[in-house]
Amino acid sequence: MATLHLMVGLPGSGKTTRAKEMEEALPAIRLTPDEWHLRLFGQDIEHPQHDMRHDTIEALLWELAERILTQGVDVILDFGFWSRFERDDFRRRAAQLGASTVVHYLPTRMEEILSRLAARNAADTFRVSDEMMLKWSEMFEPPTDDELAA
Repeated sequence: MATLHLMVGLPGSGKTTRAKEMEEALPAIRLTPDEWHLRLFGQDIEHPQHDMRHDTIEALLWELAERILTQGVDVILDFGFWSRFERDDFRRRAAQLGASTVVHYLPTRMEEILSRLAARNAADTFRVSDEMMLKWSEMFEPPTDDELAA
């Protein structure tokens, strides 16, 4: 049976680094929307259509993930999954395909996230301001113990 791995956390929390490690160790197919977004649209986080573009990429990656899971191969979705509702939705989707789901969450202090973002902002990735990150952190719902145990 294939497993859907949900990478949960804010930008800079270590999701993609961990997802890359898992991709090699499992093996699994890793789908990271930011990588696709940057290749297609570049650094457009301030663009009015950024969120719509990102949502479209995530929808396309899910369609790909569905096909991969039904072939019995593990998939790592590096989407962030900020809300319990979203995580529950993807667990339900995986179950409908006959796949199991594992939630991966790396609790990371905000000071560490902001430090990592400063380094990332200097590289070729989405530039996220401290103000934006602090706003996003208020929207983030960390997974509960029962989600992590399931």
